[in-house]
Amino acid sequence: MIVKRIGVLTSGGDAPGMSAAIRAVVRAGLSYGLEVYAIYNGYLGMYEGNIERLYRKSVSDKTRIGGTFLGTARLPEFKEESVREVAIENLKHYDIDAVVCIGGDGTYRGALGLHEMGIPTVGIPGTIDNDISGTEFTIGFDTALNTAVECVDKLRDTSASHRRCSIIEVMGRNCGDLAVWTAIATGAEYVVCKETGLDMEDLLNTINKSALSKNHAIIIVAENMVDINYLAKEVSEKTPFQARTSVLGHIQRGGKPSARDRVMAGEMGVKAVEALIEGQSGVCVCIQDGKICTRPIKEALQDKSSVIKDKYKVFSRLG
Repeated sequence: MIVKRIGVLTSGGDAPGMSAAIRAVVRAGLSYGLEVYAIYNGYLGMYEGNIERLYRKSVSDKTRIGGTFLGTARLPEFKEESVREVAIENLKHYDIDAVVCIGGDGTYRGALGLHEMGIPTVGIPGTIDNDISGTEFTIGFDTALNTAVECVDKLRDTSASHRRCSIIEVMGRNCGDLAVWTAIATGAEYVVCKETGLDMEDLLNTINKSALSKNHAIIIVAENMVDINYLAKEVSEKTPFQARTSVLGHIQRGGKPSARDRVMAGEMGVKAVEALIEGQSGVCVCIQDGKICTRPIKEALQDKSSVIKDKYKVFSRLG
Protein backbone atom coordinates (compact mmCIF):
# COMPACT_ATOMS: atom_id res chain seq x y z
CA MET A 1 0.00 0.00 0.00
CA ILE A 2 1.34 3.42 -0.97
CA VAL A 3 0.80 5.99 1.76
CA LYS A 4 -0.30 9.40 0.52
CA ARG A 5 -2.26 10.89 3.43
CA ILE A 6 -1.59 10.36 7.11
CA GLY A 7 -3.45 11.44 10.23
CA VAL A 8 -1.86 12.33 13.55
CA LEU A 9 -3.45 12.34 17.00
CA THR A 10 -2.60 12.58 20.67
CA SER A 11 -4.51 10.55 23.23
CA GLY A 12 -4.59 9.91 26.98
CA GLY A 13 -2.77 12.20 29.40
CA ASP A 14 -0.93 15.15 27.90
CA ALA A 15 2.85 15.27 28.09
CA PRO A 16 5.38 18.04 27.38
CA GLY A 17 6.81 17.46 23.92
CA MET A 18 3.65 16.10 22.31
CA SER A 19 3.24 19.27 20.28
CA ALA A 20 6.85 19.00 19.14
CA ALA A 21 6.16 15.42 18.02
CA ILE A 22 3.09 16.53 16.07
CA ARG A 23 5.15 19.20 14.37
CA ALA A 24 7.79 16.62 13.46
CA VAL A 25 5.20 14.30 11.93
CA VAL A 26 3.73 17.14 9.88
CA ARG A 27 7.05 18.55 8.67
CA ALA A 28 8.47 15.09 7.90
CA GLY A 29 5.28 14.08 6.09
CA LEU A 30 5.32 17.20 3.96
CA SER A 31 8.99 16.71 3.14
CA TYR A 32 8.10 13.28 1.74
CA GLY A 33 5.26 14.72 -0.33
CA LEU A 34 2.45 13.47 1.89
CA GLU A 35 -0.70 15.24 3.05
CA VAL A 36 -1.04 15.35 6.84
CA TYR A 37 -4.30 15.66 8.77
CA ALA A 38 -4.96 16.62 12.37
CA ILE A 39 -7.30 14.35 14.31
CA TYR A 40 -8.43 16.52 17.20
CA ASN A 41 -9.07 15.16 20.71
CA GLY A 42 -7.60 11.73 20.10
CA TYR A 43 -9.77 8.74 19.25
CA LEU A 44 -12.84 10.71 20.21
CA GLY A 45 -12.08 13.11 17.39
CA MET A 46 -11.57 10.21 15.01
CA TYR A 47 -14.94 8.80 16.05
CA GLU A 48 -16.66 12.17 15.67
CA GLY A 49 -14.88 13.09 12.44
CA ASN A 50 -13.10 16.10 13.94
CA ILE A 51 -10.39 16.11 11.28
CA GLU A 52 -8.60 18.91 9.46
CA ARG A 53 -5.72 19.14 7.01
CA LEU A 54 -2.47 20.60 8.34
CA TYR A 55 0.10 22.68 6.51
CA ARG A 56 3.62 23.82 7.25
CA LYS A 57 2.34 27.02 8.85
CA SER A 58 -0.09 25.03 11.01
CA VAL A 59 2.77 23.79 13.17
CA SER A 60 4.98 26.88 13.25
CA ASP A 61 6.40 27.62 16.72
CA LYS A 62 4.84 24.48 18.23
CA THR A 63 8.12 22.92 19.39
CA ARG A 64 8.34 25.05 22.53
CA ILE A 65 4.77 24.77 23.83
CA GLY A 66 3.66 22.28 26.45
CA GLY A 67 0.73 19.91 26.28
CA THR A 68 -0.80 19.08 22.91
CA PHE A 69 -2.32 21.67 20.61
CA LEU A 70 -4.46 18.95 18.99
CA GLY A 71 -6.17 18.28 22.30
CA THR A 72 -6.64 14.91 23.94
CA ALA A 73 -9.50 12.88 25.37
CA ARG A 74 -10.15 9.38 26.66
CA LEU A 75 -12.59 7.11 24.84
CA PRO A 76 -12.78 3.72 26.60
CA GLU A 77 -15.41 2.63 24.08
CA PHE A 78 -12.75 2.64 21.35
CA LYS A 79 -11.92 -0.92 22.37
CA GLU A 80 -15.23 -1.92 20.79
CA GLU A 81 -14.95 -2.88 17.12
CA SER A 82 -18.20 -1.12 16.25
CA VAL A 83 -16.80 2.18 17.53
CA ARG A 84 -13.58 1.71 15.57
CA GLU A 85 -15.61 0.97 12.44
CA VAL A 86 -17.21 4.42 12.67
CA ALA A 87 -13.79 6.00 13.20
CA ILE A 88 -12.35 4.17 10.18
CA GLU A 89 -15.20 5.38 7.99
CA ASN A 90 -14.29 8.94 8.98
CA LEU A 91 -10.67 8.28 8.00
CA LYS A 92 -11.83 6.97 4.63
CA HIS A 93 -13.93 10.09 4.11
CA TYR A 94 -10.69 12.09 4.11
CA ASP A 95 -8.78 9.36 2.21
CA ILE A 96 -6.41 9.01 5.16
CA ASP A 97 -4.22 5.96 4.55
CA ALA A 98 -2.41 5.68 7.89
CA VAL A 99 -2.29 7.17 11.38
CA VAL A 100 0.44 8.21 13.83
CA CYS A 101 -0.79 7.85 17.41
CA ILE A 102 1.07 9.70 20.19
CA GLY A 103 0.46 8.69 23.80
CA GLY A 104 0.81 5.93 26.37
CA ASP A 105 -0.32 2.32 26.65
CA GLY A 106 -4.02 3.15 26.17
CA THR A 107 -3.13 5.00 22.98
CA TYR A 108 -1.09 2.02 21.85
CA ARG A 109 -4.02 -0.33 22.40
CA GLY A 110 -6.18 1.89 20.22
CA ALA A 111 -3.49 1.95 17.52
CA LEU A 112 -3.20 -1.83 17.70
CA GLY A 113 -6.98 -2.13 17.28
CA LEU A 114 -6.87 0.01 14.13
CA HIS A 115 -3.92 -2.00 12.80
CA GLU A 116 -5.84 -5.25 13.27
CA MET A 117 -8.70 -3.77 11.23
CA GLY A 118 -6.43 -2.90 8.33
CA ILE A 119 -5.41 0.69 9.10
CA PRO A 120 -1.61 1.16 9.09
CA THR A 121 -0.56 2.68 12.41
CA VAL A 122 2.62 3.73 14.17
CA GLY A 123 2.77 4.74 17.83
CA ILE A 124 5.00 7.36 19.41
CA PRO A 125 5.50 7.11 23.21
CA GLY A 126 4.25 10.29 24.87
CA THR A 127 3.76 9.99 28.64
CA ILE A 128 5.47 11.51 31.66
CA ASP A 129 5.34 8.16 33.49
CA ASN A 130 7.95 6.54 31.17
CA ASP A 131 5.87 3.37 31.39
CA ILE A 132 6.17 2.03 27.83
CA SER A 133 8.19 -1.17 27.63
CA GLY A 134 11.05 -1.41 25.17
CA THR A 135 11.91 2.27 25.02
CA GLU A 136 14.42 3.80 27.37
CA PHE A 137 12.56 7.11 27.43
CA THR A 138 9.15 8.47 26.52
CA ILE A 139 8.41 12.01 25.38
CA GLY A 140 7.57 14.14 28.42
CA PHE A 141 9.42 12.14 31.06
CA ASP A 142 12.52 14.32 31.10
CA THR A 143 10.49 17.53 31.45
CA ALA A 144 8.33 16.08 34.22
CA LEU A 145 11.41 14.79 36.02
CA ASN A 146 13.07 18.20 35.89
CA THR A 147 9.87 19.81 37.19
CA ALA A 148 9.67 17.35 40.08
CA VAL A 149 13.35 17.82 40.95
CA GLU A 150 12.98 21.60 40.96
CA CYS A 151 9.98 21.38 43.30
CA VAL A 152 11.74 18.98 45.67
CA ASP A 153 14.82 21.19 45.78
CA LYS A 154 12.67 24.14 46.84
CA LEU A 155 10.86 22.12 49.49
CA ARG A 156 14.21 20.97 50.85
CA ASP A 157 15.09 24.56 51.79
CA THR A 158 12.08 24.81 54.08
CA SER A 159 12.61 21.31 55.47
CA ALA A 160 16.19 22.12 56.41
CA SER A 161 15.18 25.40 58.02
CA HIS A 162 12.55 23.81 60.25
CA ARG A 163 14.04 20.33 60.90
CA ARG A 164 11.32 18.59 58.97
CA CYS A 165 10.79 15.56 56.82
CA SER A 166 9.14 16.42 53.51
CA ILE A 167 6.97 13.68 52.07
CA ILE A 168 6.40 14.47 48.40
CA GLU A 169 3.95 12.65 46.14
CA VAL A 170 4.81 12.48 42.45
CA MET A 171 2.88 10.96 39.56
CA GLY A 172 3.33 7.46 38.19
CA ARG A 173 0.78 5.16 39.79
CA ASN A 174 1.66 2.15 37.63
CA CYS A 175 5.33 2.84 37.04
CA GLY A 176 7.91 4.09 39.51
CA ASP A 177 10.34 5.74 37.08
CA LEU A 178 9.42 9.29 38.02
CA ALA A 179 9.60 8.54 41.74
CA VAL A 180 12.90 6.64 41.65
CA TRP A 181 14.64 9.03 39.26
CA THR A 182 13.46 12.00 41.35
CA ALA A 183 14.75 10.31 44.50
CA ILE A 184 18.16 9.70 42.92
CA ALA A 185 18.41 13.24 41.52
CA THR A 186 17.45 14.95 44.79
CA GLY A 187 19.32 12.71 47.22
CA ALA A 188 16.12 11.62 48.95
CA GLU A 189 16.30 9.31 51.95
CA TYR A 190 13.50 6.97 50.88
CA VAL A 191 11.29 6.19 47.89
CA VAL A 192 7.97 4.35 47.74
CA CYS A 193 6.55 3.12 44.45
CA LYS A 194 4.78 0.13 42.94
CA GLU A 195 7.99 -1.77 42.28
CA THR A 196 9.53 -1.24 45.73
CA GLY A 197 6.45 -1.34 47.93
CA LEU A 198 6.41 0.12 51.45
CA ASP A 199 8.24 -1.36 54.43
CA MET A 200 7.25 0.97 57.27
CA GLU A 201 9.82 -0.38 59.70
CA ASP A 202 12.61 0.07 57.16
CA LEU A 203 11.39 3.57 56.31
CA LEU A 204 11.35 4.68 59.95
CA ASN A 205 14.78 3.15 60.59
CA THR A 206 16.16 4.98 57.55
CA ILE A 207 14.74 8.34 58.65
CA ASN A 208 15.97 7.89 62.22
CA LYS A 209 19.43 7.04 60.91
CA SER A 210 19.36 10.14 58.74
CA ALA A 211 18.42 12.28 61.75
CA LEU A 212 21.80 11.49 63.33
CA SER A 213 23.66 13.42 60.62
CA LYS A 214 21.11 15.72 58.94
CA ASN A 215 18.52 18.26 60.03
CA HIS A 216 15.98 17.24 57.40
CA ALA A 217 14.82 14.29 55.30
CA ILE A 218 13.05 13.72 51.98
CA ILE A 219 10.68 10.88 51.13
CA ILE A 220 9.39 10.49 47.54
CA VAL A 221 6.12 8.60 47.10
CA ALA A 222 4.44 7.57 43.86
CA GLU A 223 0.73 8.45 43.71
CA ASN A 224 -1.85 5.99 45.06
CA MET A 225 0.79 3.96 46.92
CA VAL A 226 0.00 5.06 50.47
CA ASP A 227 -1.94 7.75 52.30
CA ILE A 228 0.84 10.32 52.69
CA ASN A 229 -0.98 12.00 55.59
CA TYR A 230 -0.90 8.70 57.49
CA LEU A 231 2.76 8.36 56.57
CA ALA A 232 3.45 11.87 57.88
CA LYS A 233 1.75 11.01 61.17
CA GLU A 234 3.94 7.92 61.61
CA VAL A 235 7.13 9.83 60.80
CA SER A 236 6.22 12.70 63.14
CA GLU A 237 5.50 10.34 66.02
CA LYS A 238 8.39 7.91 65.58
CA THR A 239 11.30 10.05 64.36
CA PRO A 240 12.84 13.37 65.51
CA PHE A 241 11.35 15.12 62.46
CA GLN A 242 8.01 16.81 62.03
CA ALA A 243 6.68 15.62 58.69
CA ARG A 244 4.90 17.74 56.07
CA THR A 245 3.26 16.54 52.86
CA SER A 246 3.17 17.97 49.36
CA VAL A 247 1.36 16.63 46.28
CA LEU A 248 2.92 17.87 43.04
CA GLY A 249 0.00 16.66 40.92
CA HIS A 250 -0.57 17.88 37.38
CA ILE A 251 2.06 20.59 37.62
CA GLN A 252 4.41 17.79 36.49
CA ARG A 253 2.60 17.56 33.15
CA GLY A 254 2.80 21.24 32.33
CA GLY A 255 5.42 23.66 31.14
CA LYS A 256 7.69 24.02 28.15
CA PRO A 257 9.34 20.75 27.13
CA SER A 258 13.01 20.32 27.89
CA ALA A 259 15.57 20.38 25.08
CA ARG A 260 15.92 16.61 25.41
CA ASP A 261 12.19 16.05 24.98
CA ARG A 262 12.07 18.41 22.00
CA VAL A 263 14.93 16.67 20.20
CA MET A 264 13.54 13.22 20.98
CA ALA A 265 10.10 14.28 19.74
CA GLY A 266 11.64 15.44 16.48
CA GLU A 267 13.56 12.21 15.97
CA MET A 268 10.58 10.03 16.83
CA GLY A 269 8.20 11.99 14.59
CA VAL A 270 10.48 11.59 11.58
CA LYS A 271 10.97 7.88 12.31
CA ALA A 272 7.20 7.33 12.54
CA VAL A 273 6.60 8.84 9.10
CA GLU A 274 9.46 6.86 7.57
CA ALA A 275 8.11 3.65 9.11
CA LEU A 276 4.73 4.18 7.45
CA ILE A 277 6.35 4.94 4.10
CA GLU A 278 8.35 1.71 4.43
CA GLY A 279 5.11 -0.23 4.92
CA GLN A 280 5.40 -0.87 8.65
CA SER A 281 2.24 -1.04 10.76
CA GLY A 282 1.29 -2.04 14.28
CA VAL A 283 4.68 -0.82 15.46
CA CYS A 284 5.87 1.92 17.79
CA VAL A 285 8.94 4.09 17.83
CA CYS A 286 11.44 3.34 20.60
CA ILE A 287 14.85 4.31 21.91
CA GLN A 288 17.05 1.27 22.52
CA ASP A 289 20.74 1.61 23.36
CA GLY A 290 20.40 5.29 22.50
CA LYS A 291 19.17 4.61 18.96
CA ILE A 292 15.77 5.28 17.41
CA CYS A 293 14.06 2.13 16.13
CA THR A 294 10.66 0.46 15.86
CA ARG A 295 9.20 -2.64 17.46
CA PRO A 296 5.75 -4.33 17.52
CA ILE A 297 3.21 -2.57 19.73
CA LYS A 298 2.27 -5.90 21.30
CA GLU A 299 5.79 -6.17 22.74
CA ALA A 300 5.67 -2.58 23.96
CA LEU A 301 2.63 -3.34 26.11
CA GLN A 302 4.60 -5.78 28.26
CA ASP A 303 5.62 -5.15 31.85
CA LYS A 304 8.86 -3.21 32.49
CA SER A 305 9.20 -3.52 36.25
CA SER A 306 12.67 -5.12 36.00
CA VAL A 307 14.04 -1.89 34.56
CA ILE A 308 12.82 0.06 37.59
CA LYS A 309 14.35 -2.45 39.97
CA ASP A 310 17.74 -1.86 38.37
CA LYS A 311 17.39 1.89 38.97
CA TYR A 312 16.27 1.22 42.55
CA LYS A 313 19.51 -0.72 43.14
CA VAL A 314 21.37 2.46 42.23
CA PHE A 315 19.24 4.46 44.68
CA SER A 316 19.78 1.96 47.49
CA ARG A 317 23.56 2.22 47.12
CA LEU A 318 23.42 6.00 47.53
CA GLY A 319 21.71 5.98 50.91
